[in-house]
Amino acid sequence: MKQDLFRKKSISAMIHESSNSDGGLKRTLTAANLVTLGIGAIVGTGIFVITGQAAAQYAGPALTVSFLISAFGCVLAGLCYAEFSAMVPVSGSVYSYSYATIGELLAWFIGWDLILEYLFAVSSVAVGWSGYMCNLLSSWGLTLPPHLIQSTLDHVSGQGWVFTGSIVNFPAVFIVALVSTLLLAGVKQSALINNIIVVVKVSVILLFIGFGLSYIDMSNYHPYIPENTGSFGSFGWSGILRATAVVFYAYLGFDALSTAAQETKNPQKDMPKGILISLLICAILYIAVTAVLTGMVNYKELNVDAPIALAIDRAGEGLRWLSPLIKLGAIAGISSVILVMTFGLSRVYYAIAYDGLLPKIFSKINPKTGVPQNATIFAGVGSGLVAGMFPLHVLVEMVSIGTLMAFAIVCISIVVLRKTQPNLKRPFRVPLVPFLPLLGAAVCILQMISLPWATWLRLIIWTAAGLAIYFLYGRSRSRLKF
Repeated sequence: MKQDLFRKKSISAMIHESSNSDGGLKRTLTAANLVTLGIGAIVGTGIFVITGQAAAQYAGPALTVSFLISAFGCVLAGLCYAEFSAMVPVSGSVYSYSYATIGELLAWFIGWDLILEYLFAVSSVAVGWSGYMCNLLSSWGLTLPPHLIQSTLDHVSGQGWVFTGSIVNFPAVFIVALVSTLLLAGVKQSALINNIIVVVKVSVILLFIGFGLSYIDMSNYHPYIPENTGSFGSFGWSGILRATAVVFYAYLGFDALSTAAQETKNPQKDMPKGILISLLICAILYIAVTAVLTGMVNYKELNVDAPIALAIDRAGEGLRWLSPLIKLGAIAGISSVILVMTFGLSRVYYAIAYDGLLPKIFSKINPKTGVPQNATIFAGVGSGLVAGMFPLHVLVEMVSIGTLMAFAIVCISIVVLRKTQPNLKRPFRVPLVPFLPLLGAAVCILQMISLPWATWLRLIIWTAAGLAIYFLYGRSRSRLKF
């Protein structure tokens, strides 16, 4: 029946289910854990890899403007996430929020989009980790065979998909497997490891900013906005907009943070703090690093997998001592992103399977560790395969479009829920509704439009596959049907 497609979960029932500790996820995370988880997820490939590629291909030194625009859009979306996560403190992020506000079919659509988002996020970050690890090993005189450090496939403009001759990107597969194993030990243990890594990588980033300031060549900032090449998205203001959509991926972490609501001790108070504080800290770090990086090296030379390492090497003997620290910090930092993103992906699988829309095997909790074991293993296997086979530029664009769509729907859902259920208890409220949420949605949609048609086509194919799974499997097995 048509009404089945728009059946909704009761928010009170969702909260009651999440509060039932018998065999469920364990509430062990504090506000401090959430902030470090947020920083752990946000500060990674975006700052260590994507900054260089976005500057070289799209925006030049004006990439700082792109990060400012992205930060503005993220703050608007972050406010909406904060209201939802405090009001509906359950696993599943925007999938769960949508199930309570706009119905099952659209919730499935968003859940499937979240799987796309996190799957390609983990994979792309793992490819970035591989680039830094190979760079570090090379500096030590160790070189892995070419057929074990490149993706199996590449997408070349005008040619389409081609085989690279490589078997697999082995380091990328390895780090996903290692992180997935760590996650199986339990949330508390994973959070402790993440806290240590966050201290290391933020310290390294601050060292780069502080010492890099002395090596800035002001001529590298001219022209600040390179002239457009004649095609949309290739420098000029359209390039800034294209770069904004690409680097939006760098702020993905607070979205993953919201999947931890059901494992937070006091989600009503701590989730808004974790989301907004981590977002503010990371936005400042991104803009500062971008300004220093494009000042140290001409933007045309930054289209590499390890741009910060390149900048340190170009600085010469004066900063040579910092090079191994930067590379180790990048490797550790990117590892924490993979950890939090894999965590988020496994919790999305768990939440959807718990509702019956995916096989129940993914909703089973290990009684000893409190971890959705099967969902975590499946998340690791899938992400490892994608990381080993596909190139970074394709993965990043897929993450960006999935993230932007999720953010836009969260913003719109806030407006819908304020109208349809105005009396719900809201521990945190977005100010100036509907203006701010609708503005956030508009910023996200504008950035989506700037992404290439090929990225949209991949999204359409992914969506079609998801709808087929829902109608052939999930619809008839939904918990709300019984």
